[in-house]
Amino acid sequence: MKKKQFRILILLLLPLFFGCSSNKNVKTADSESNYTGKYRPQFHFSPQKGWMNDPNGMVYYQGEYHLFYQYYPDSTVWGPMHWGHAISKDLVHWENLPIALYPDSLGLIFSGSAVVDWKNTTGFGSAENPPLVAIFTYHNMDREKSGRVDVENQGIAYSIDKGRTWTKYEKNPVLLNPGSRDFRDPHVFWHEGTQKWNLILSAHDKVKIYSSGNLKDWQPESEFGSDAGAHGGVWECPDLFPLKVNGGDQTKWVMIVNMNPGGPNGGSGTQYFVGGYDGHEFTAASKETSWLDYGRDNYAGVCWSDVPKEDGRRLFLGWMSNWNYANVVPTDVWRSAMTIPRELKLEEANGKYQVASVPVSELNQLQDQASKITFAEEQISGEKKLDTKDINLNQCELALNLEIGESAADSLGLILENSLGEWVKIGYSGKSKQFFIDRTKSGNMSFSDRFTGIDYAPYRIGNQVQLHLYIDAASVELFVDEGKLVMTDLFFSSENFNALKIFSSGGSVLLQKVEIVRLKRIW
Repeated sequence: MKKKQFRILILLLLPLFFGCSSNKNVKTADSESNYTGKYRPQFHFSPQKGWMNDPNGMVYYQGEYHLFYQYYPDSTVWGPMHWGHAISKDLVHWENLPIALYPDSLGLIFSGSAVVDWKNTTGFGSAENPPLVAIFTYHNMDREKSGRVDVENQGIAYSIDKGRTWTKYEKNPVLLNPGSRDFRDPHVFWHEGTQKWNLILSAHDKVKIYSSGNLKDWQPESEFGSDAGAHGGVWECPDLFPLKVNGGDQTKWVMIVNMNPGGPNGGSGTQYFVGGYDGHEFTAASKETSWLDYGRDNYAGVCWSDVPKEDGRRLFLGWMSNWNYANVVPTDVWRSAMTIPRELKLEEANGKYQVASVPVSELNQLQDQASKITFAEEQISGEKKLDTKDINLNQCELALNLEIGESAADSLGLILENSLGEWVKIGYSGKSKQFFIDRTKSGNMSFSDRFTGIDYAPYRIGNQVQLHLYIDAASVELFVDEGKLVMTDLFFSSENFNALKIFSSGGSVLLQKVEIVRLKRIW
């Protein structure tokens, strides 16, 4: 996916992208190759080496979840984009596969999606062996250097061997730029009502919707967004899909639109809209912005296609970083990881729709039950240090239930701390009615003056509140009240956290439940 701040870098690296990548500029280390180096996540997907950003082409086929991603194998900073590739049978354990798509004479391979062409509308496969079809953005450097506007067009590629090898369509591109400087990130899905393929892509400050009978010939249908949502940056990486309201019979459509900059706490962010869709036009129930994640480190997320109907879930994955500092975070050999996979659910209360995000149930298999620690019910006033024994707090799942009394505390939450005095504070302010993640004292922040700070998220808690956290090496993902609020943030502590404190200031809270369990590594 194109980022304006890196155009100069692209020009400098242009000679590298023709032909196969050599990996000659990537440092190698046995520990990193084994996923054990500093800051390396143990239960999140990250590339073995090189640079990674947006998840792409996520599709399920014959028992395998495919994850493609924006990839530059020759460096740990953003460069000429390829599609990296990995597969999983359970959304948790991943197998790295060879690069799926390389840049070519038409351009770099930016973000996109993939589907199973069950009806073989493309003719690339057969009824017995339907093709996987990827649609992606070509970004043409020669056109950009010459000052042209139409630098981005859409191409397709197909696979008839379960995604192991890919053939680019000989008549690419299939969707030409209509005159928009930003025209990228196509997401394709089959619309049952019209019996056509639909495509939604970003076009600077809005999205455009197209339809096709064969994934090759596209007709414009409609636009959305010029007068809706947040516009602090360029709209990118859209998705559009139906969800059942409160798990019942009513269905609404959800449109995800990523945006950079302009996120709720600075830099990258993901907004969404809920409404109706008829295969031609999306109509929003509200044009106000709703944020899928209030942390600074969940971006470019979209959903898997072709998840079996008997499963029924809408499965989401995001890139766990922020364009404000993604190129300079202090990792070596590799750079960037994905969030944990999440199931999206649509809830409605008092006429207001909300998308909740919950960790996928498959993550439960990583729990080391022998390590689980639970604590008895206790009233907390001030700070209470819990005896976490030998659990690695940088590789765990943590669940807290708190009951708020009549004299509500001014603030409450938890603190992760190490012996160097570095800490991450995660809590709720009763005065401002906001959750927050404070990483101002979290360790190494010297790489960017835009990394430090406190992230805030508006929320009103009731008499009880549930906090569910996944902490992995250098990241925390907070799910409040079964995903009604989500915050994802990175941190880079100098050493692992070895202390957990529960705090309540200006009043007391009842600590009803605390469970901590070590999560096994996936590599």
